[in-house]
Amino acid sequence: MEKMFDVIIVGGGGSGLATGVSAAQNGAPVILLEKRPELGGSTGIAVGSFTANGTALQRKQGIDDNPDDHEADAGLFGRAEIQARNNSQMRRFFLGHSSETLDWLIDMGLRFYGPSPEPPNRLPRMHNVVPNAKAYIATLQSRLLALGGTIVCDARVEELIREGDRIIGVRALIDGKTVTFHASRGVVLAAGDYSNSPEIISRYKGTLFAGIEGINPHCTGDGHLMAEQAGAQLLNMDVAYGPEIRFVPPLRKPFSQLLPASGFMARLMGWFLPLVPSSFINAMIKRLLVTWQHPEDRLFEEGAILINSRCERFCDEKTSPEREIRISEQPEKICYILLDKRVAQKYSAWPHFISTAPEIAYAYVEDYRRIRPDITIIRERLGDLAEARGLPAEPLQATVNSYNRYTSGEMSDPYGRAGDTEPLVDGHWVLIGPAKAYFTTTEGGVRINESFQVLDIDSRPIEGLYAVGSNGMSGMILWGHGLHIAWAITSGRMVGELLAGK
Repeated sequence: MEKMFDVIIVGGGGSGLATGVSAAQNGAPVILLEKRPELGGSTGIAVGSFTANGTALQRKQGIDDNPDDHEADAGLFGRAEIQARNNSQMRRFFLGHSSETLDWLIDMGLRFYGPSPEPPNRLPRMHNVVPNAKAYIATLQSRLLALGGTIVCDARVEELIREGDRIIGVRALIDGKTVTFHASRGVVLAAGDYSNSPEIISRYKGTLFAGIEGINPHCTGDGHLMAEQAGAQLLNMDVAYGPEIRFVPPLRKPFSQLLPASGFMARLMGWFLPLVPSSFINAMIKRLLVTWQHPEDRLFEEGAILINSRCERFCDEKTSPEREIRISEQPEKICYILLDKRVAQKYSAWPHFISTAPEIAYAYVEDYRRIRPDITIIRERLGDLAEARGLPAEPLQATVNSYNRYTSGEMSDPYGRAGDTEPLVDGHWVLIGPAKAYFTTTEGGVRINESFQVLDIDSRPIEGLYAVGSNGMSGMILWGHGLHIAWAITSGRMVGELLAGK
């Protein structure tokens, strides 16, 4: 069975859907193939920040911004040695088109609040979609279908089809049958990152990291591998955001995930949000950050410890990424954070927060108890704490006793931890977990040009093949909230226009 379209899109997350909408609204027949039963990708599970400069919302607040300043500030996130590898020309190109994309989304009915500050950005640039990132998916999906685009889920693309020097289509497995699709204008790879691919992580970062999972379990690097097989040049494949500790998500969807993502009610929320007290917005974001944001490293500097499900310590909690590697080696790859009364009291008020969405919301011990009771246990006695979580009490007491002998100077820490002098004291205990070590995103991707064409190892375009989002990172480092989503949707919007011949 063979089918013909102008544009074939591999992947149904933010970048793939944006590509489809943009191409379809400019007159190109498109098909989007998604391997999962539902659309969304990593965009669909994110908080939803869209970081951009020179936007209408900035101007409304009297903020004068530009892409040159934004590019400079984007280079201040994370480690300097990683930022030194950034493709500044491509990142500046992207940031120069980000505000156009935000306008495009608003024209489709999406609403944003902000911009909010995020240091080291010199100006507020973080725009947050209402109510969360699933609004991107719902709006783009409905728009693509309204424009006559074709969406097929449970469609795993298995290979690219080459004719001479040109990629002309794909073969996909659908309902147990191989279906061939031909593209007259181009195939666009929009299949997400490789944060949950032990094969790719091992190859580029080393086998020690192979056991660390990705936040999105379906990010297995499919697009990267297909591009590589076609002869594409890959850049920065050893660079990832993480590993870092994240608490396991709740079994039930949080309230914000149940809010309407499209239609009249979503628009109504957008219209009235500027009138909503900031305390309500803070509470809504706090609900997200107690799941999706990592606990601060300072917890361990202050005396918190990590234990596994056997109530054993297993690492120097102050040392990363060795700490995360050790977490991935524990039973079920899980751990728990133990705080005594002193540490718990300290992390109950500013400036000692457990997690944060910078300059927007801060979560303390009480927030975790109230919002995530599924992962937060508080008891006066250590044995009661262990019982409440279903952990063995005697090994937990032995672990605390051993740690206290280290803090008293009686013995050195068996895991190399140093500098602690405060013992863990009975009377008020907090246990938060389970948690795992995760990769959040990966920065490696295909080298592309400013027409989003995939480039081979000699930096020549592979005709008919394009890449966007995490597949088409082209050497950029996009650390900081909201840059990955902004790139995903911006790159999709722009390649759609190009392929439709606008």
